[in-house]
Amino acid sequence: MKNKSSIIALIRIVIPNLIGNRNAIGFKIPACAGMTTTETITACPKLVIARRNDEAIPFKKSDCFSSHKPGFAFDSYRMTTTLPDLHLTLSALRRGKTIFPETLGKQSLSTVISSEAEKSLNLLEKISRLRFTSLEMTDEFKSKGWISGFLLLLLFFFSSSANAKILLPQILSSNMVLQREKPINIWGFASPSEKIEVTFAGQSKTTITDKTGNWSVILSPLKTSSKPQTMTISGSNKIELTNILVGEVWVCSGQSNMEYAMRKLAKIPKPKNEKLGFPSDEVAKAKNNQIRIFLVNRKQLNKPDSIHKSWAVAQDSALRSFSAVGYFFAKEVQEKLGIPVGMISSAIPGSAIEPWISEDAFAQEDYFKNQKVSNDPGKFYPTMIEPLTKFKIKGILWYQGETNCFLNETISYSYKLKTLVNLWRKAWGEQLPFYYVQIAPFDYSKQKSDKVVLTPDTEPNFWEAQQQVLRLHNTGIISTSDLNDNGGDLHPTYKWEVGRRLALLALAKTYNQQISFSGPIYKTVNFKDGKAVLDFDYLKTPNSSLTGFTIAGSDGKFVNADAIFKDGKVIVSAKDVKEPKAIRYNWTENPSGNFYSNGLPALPFRTDNPLINQFKTN
Repeated sequence: MKNKSSIIALIRIVIPNLIGNRNAIGFKIPACAGMTTTETITACPKLVIARRNDEAIPFKKSDCFSSHKPGFAFDSYRMTTTLPDLHLTLSALRRGKTIFPETLGKQSLSTVISSEAEKSLNLLEKISRLRFTSLEMTDEFKSKGWISGFLLLLLFFFSSSANAKILLPQILSSNMVLQREKPINIWGFASPSEKIEVTFAGQSKTTITDKTGNWSVILSPLKTSSKPQTMTISGSNKIELTNILVGEVWVCSGQSNMEYAMRKLAKIPKPKNEKLGFPSDEVAKAKNNQIRIFLVNRKQLNKPDSIHKSWAVAQDSALRSFSAVGYFFAKEVQEKLGIPVGMISSAIPGSAIEPWISEDAFAQEDYFKNQKVSNDPGKFYPTMIEPLTKFKIKGILWYQGETNCFLNETISYSYKLKTLVNLWRKAWGEQLPFYYVQIAPFDYSKQKSDKVVLTPDTEPNFWEAQQQVLRLHNTGIISTSDLNDNGGDLHPTYKWEVGRRLALLALAKTYNQQISFSGPIYKTVNFKDGKAVLDFDYLKTPNSSLTGFTIAGSDGKFVNADAIFKDGKVIVSAKDVKEPKAIRYNWTENPSGNFYSNGLPALPFRTDNPLINQFKTN
């Protein structure tokens, strides 16, 4: 029992050095004999601490867990596991080293481990997906008593604290909303060959985990439920997820204007357009428990969750940090449909579009073959989108583009957005609705850039590139031409109106409500008798006198034009242009045209759009 006492003594020394960390136990490994502690274990690659499926697992071999593979991760400096609240420091190991005699490392482990610890060791096969069936050390490490002591301590902790409990991904938690009327995936991690049972809403599903500990069940489509329900997941332990609703779930993503948090509304100046309202006190007033929110944490989403509190009711501190666009979208949809709405926000300020798209997806798009894609392609997709794709949703909202507009992109952005839409739909396995936002007016031409020349046409050209994706099935865009009081503000206010306009798209196109949801969108033009006759989608009676139109003849010089509404069409002309060839509307980074319909602004356009023939949807 002397050795057991030594283990306990070491634990007593280590415990005061423990640092709380729900997801990791970490340490630095002192190096081989004669090496400094800052040199890494990669210099000693023969150290083997375990075998998995008859394969030796050395310290240097990376075996990181993900949302699909819980377990251990080994690299030069750090080991991570799902053990809660443990962090072994190097200083603790150094002090612990003195507890164990140098001869300890020369004995076999079976003679060192007490009978109680040996019984616990038998349970290690069930720890996550690693099967500890043998332990080996090189001669140079056997002479180091600390490594045996360390291994014993590690095994002691594992056997007593990590008995392969059922774990769930972050996206499955109490307070969540499950998508109605679709088969629902419920999945997680446990010991290999463990029986798992999931019960919810009168359904009970069972499965056996595979050899890596992964498990998944599919619940039959669920009916709308505003009444909170409890889900139970049972195996070696029991998890209860409470306060679950069934309704509509949407993902919102993009860069800073989508990430823009609700708390900022209380600090911004009162906007100029009073007709659009100003809900500066919305966080204080929000008490609707039928709206639930999930804010993606880039560093945590891939990790298993043992707390089950990632979802929250849309109020108080959780709402303060959540996307304003996402919340106001949910508020409008919930109010109009009268059903629960769940919003998942996954956005990164300043991000270009490329990190949200996998490198494989770029490789499969003909436009990008034989060219290098910049801006860190695939950086955010595997950590912020892919882990969500097993979770059933209704649709996607996208508000991004400013970073790419600063690079003077046109058709390249059209193809990037097309690639993103196709990738995400494929990942979720459905042709999901994809609704996105025209980036707001901004003085790009006044910004300095050492990469490209920014002109007054930079942003209109980008708007045109954005609109090409409307040719894809089940997409929609909202105009924001009237939603910036200051051309120097890249993050304009009116996020509540952006959310509302996106909701109008969803209510009309996804939920089939008979409402007006879009301003005029240009279709065709016919030049006749010195005038241009334009057709539009979604055009009802606009203002009698229209502004913001320009016209050009064969010389390509655009001048201000007169525009009137007549017989369902817009007639544009100018007395100095006898034979018009092209029309433009709000073709400026500071648009002021008054062409509205249904209370919503027309999208900027030009009839001489070169991308019509350049952009291919297939």
